[in-house]
Amino acid sequence: MAYAPPVLANEVLPRRAVISAALVIGFALLTAAAAQIRIPLGFTPVPITGQTFAVLLSGAVIGSRRGAASQFAYVLMGAAGLPFYAGGESGRSVVTGATGGYLLGFVAAAWLVGRLAEARQDRKVSTAIGVFLTGNFVIYAFGIGGLMIATEMTLEGAVANGMAPFIIGDTLKVLLAAGLLPAAWRLTGKLDDRAVPGTDLS
Repeated sequence: MAYAPPVLANEVLPRRAVISAALVIGFALLTAAAAQIRIPLGFTPVPITGQTFAVLLSGAVIGSRRGAASQFAYVLMGAAGLPFYAGGESGRSVVTGATGGYLLGFVAAAWLVGRLAEARQDRKVSTAIGVFLTGNFVIYAFGIGGLMIATEMTLEGAVANGMAPFIIGDTLKVLLAAGLLPAAWRLTGKLDDRAVPGTDLS
């Protein structure tokens, strides 16, 4: 049997290829749905959305490879014309536009959060907060870089427009995710926060 990373989905669902495919598509669609929770801000091209919460959960629940695959699928489906981006937008112009860096950051963040979850860092609130803050920082890093490229903003301007307005809301999402994952593990009855051999990322 192929190695199955010790993430939540593998403890509660059968380990089948069709299940993995369904999880990848399911989290891509969850991210698309969360993207429709959109609050535009007049002073920045970056809106407040629910996407980051879905991104963080994707990595933690289904692991690094499938989490990254789900976000890559989300980006591809939106680029192909499906109205999956924030506010129902779509097309390659979004990927190369002011918010495109965040979309690419979703893939990287889901992978990293998944890797940390595979090392059982998602099983206590204290460590889960660090996991999700790290994932959020990755999204910010990609988003700020994308803003600088697409709009020729300075680093200071990109931070002011692409990070500072979202810190409070994203912190609430992090705390919510950090509370949900350990609680879900407790419900499975398989809570074990010992690190997995060979997955220490320190």
